[in-house]
Amino acid sequence: MNGKLKWALGTFALISATQAAAQITLYEGEEFRGRAFTTDNPVSNFERNGFNNRASSVVVDRGRWEVCEDARFKGRCVVLRPGSYDSLRKLGMENRISSVRPVNGRGRYDNEAPPPLAAPNYEYRQRPHERVFQAPVTSVHAVVGSPEQRCWVERQQVGGSGPSDPNVGGAMVGGIIGGILGHQVGGGRGKDVATVGGAVAGAAIGANVERDNGGTYERDVRRCETTASGPPEYWDVTYNFRGVEHRVKMSAPPGRTIAVNRNGEPRQ
Repeated sequence: MNGKLKWALGTFALISATQAAAQITLYEGEEFRGRAFTTDNPVSNFERNGFNNRASSVVVDRGRWEVCEDARFKGRCVVLRPGSYDSLRKLGMENRISSVRPVNGRGRYDNEAPPPLAAPNYEYRQRPHERVFQAPVTSVHAVVGSPEQRCWVERQQVGGSGPSDPNVGGAMVGGIIGGILGHQVGGGRGKDVATVGGAVAGAAIGANVERDNGGTYERDVRRCETTASGPPEYWDVTYNFRGVEHRVKMSAPPGRTIAVNRNGEPRQ
């Protein structure tokens, strides 16, 4: 076997091994939601697969992959390492991928993307080649944080006595003030008389003043109410699949149905 043939066979074996060990899944929505496309082979033009310029998040299951803006691996390209990329917006590649291909996992690339998520969170993502079904949603409850109390102070008019009743409040206040003033005049027995007289006069004046004001006065009143604490933290969703009721926490309210796998597990 000559050298050229050995080199060609070696190159072919290396490419085959790289492709066999590589797999990538692209998702239409961010955070691994929506329709998915999985491949372990190069795709030179997504137009043929109906997935051109549609990917918003990616999971690299095995190997390294180069994703490119244009068909046939042209235009701006980024190399992705194994892991989860919950948003291609951060890489400037959202809805822009037109071709993908596996690359040498041991090579060093100037266009390598930042590290993927340290702790991938795609529990509900659709797995490669996994069939999904639509289960009807039966109830949705928005769950908010602990309630908060909001308080304020406002001025309030307080009603006095009725027109046929003595104006006790005004009379008492007027009597006290009148008694103090009466006590400050006269002397001896006259001071006592003046005190009593001042109290009586003050009570009459106070009652008349309150009557003139309609028997009302103002005071500060503290009021409080209990309110929800901010927007919903999550939505508690109940759905039915094949006669069995399931519950799941979701970060956004669902529609009338929810995508699930054959075991009834959510797939978004």
